Amino acid sequence: MKPFEMKDYKVFDMFNNQWALVTAGTPDHYNTCTIAWGSLGTIWGGPNRGRSIVTVYVNPDRYTYDFLKETDVFTVDWFPQEYRKALGYLGSRSGRDEDKIGKAGLTPVYADNTVYFEEAKLVLICKKLYQSELQESGFLYQETIDQNYPQR
Repeated sequence: MKPFEMKDYKVFDMFNNQWALVTAGTPDHYNTCTIAWGSLGTIWGGPNRGRSIVTVYVNPDRYTYDFLKETDVFTVDWFPQEYRKALGYLGSRSGRDEDKIGKAGLTPVYADNTVYFEEAKLVLICKKLYQSELQESGFLYQETIDQNYPQR
């Protein structure tokens, strides 16, 4: 596996035009969910000193949320287009209820005390730096809440 180089990817298109999986937990007990929202960038540093970061947004209702909350390492995986159906399946089923990863036909790989998938074309192994829940009072535009969180 080669190190991630931002110059090799259209980072603003990665979440906008593709789905990804965020996976958290330990090799013995983990879950994954499909995400379409997130960002890549840098934080906390000047030129050539910033930390590369990935920010993901996971609804607290999702089973994966608990795994993310309890572990310090997680992965974000992007897949070739031919896996879109599998990612759709993973985004519509809960790991609480079934072995959705097995049914989606993905192959888990264990590294750095976390899990990613062999079929991914890009895997980011991430160490958590910060976590917080979005609060309705922090949104500046009501339409953002209405369009994306109609059930609050």
